[in-house]
Amino acid sequence: MRRTAIAATTAALCLTLAACNGTEPEVNTKPNPQPSKTAAEKAPETTKAPAPKDAAIGDTLTLKGLEDGQQIDVTLTKTSDPAVPKDEFFRPEDGNRWIGVQVQIVNTGTVVYDDSPGNGMKVADSEGQWFNGVIADIKAGPSMAAGVALKPGAKALGWAVFEVPKKSKIATVQFGMNSGFSDQTGEWKLN
Repeated sequence: MRRTAIAATTAALCLTLAACNGTEPEVNTKPNPQPSKTAAEKAPETTKAPAPKDAAIGDTLTLKGLEDGQQIDVTLTKTSDPAVPKDEFFRPEDGNRWIGVQVQIVNTGTVVYDDSPGNGMKVADSEGQWFNGVIADIKAGPSMAAGVALKPGAKALGWAVFEVPKKSKIATVQFGMNSGFSDQTGEWKLN
């Protein structure tokens, strides 16, 4: 009974946040443009514009939060699949593996970015199964801090870890501000 009440309260809070904001949810998959080339570096003009590509490893997406002035640039810098546990005490369950995703966050907004980045991250496999992060340390590098407070211009870099079935082929990484409750979500394709 208590779980039902908590779930109902959480659902009501999510709907209230969405209703108060007044905007439709959006998934951003288009990377920020690369710096412009000089005239000598530019390719000859063509009549067809290339099709926009989806964001992939190395691409940066600009995301907005729920409040005015909240904006970050998020870069999916690396992945580690399978991710090797940092010690012998914590390991994935039998039949599963860990996947590491390293992101860099730069506060490009006008207010402090104060969030728990791991709460807003998830991965999906090619079958459409979604997975939330787990608290784990991997040999690839330091974990993203559980909570960060970045003044405008400051950045954070770290790994998020996800536990997935060994047979799953991870295809997508998503990131959303405000612990995943913002109306805008960034998405990177891994294949």
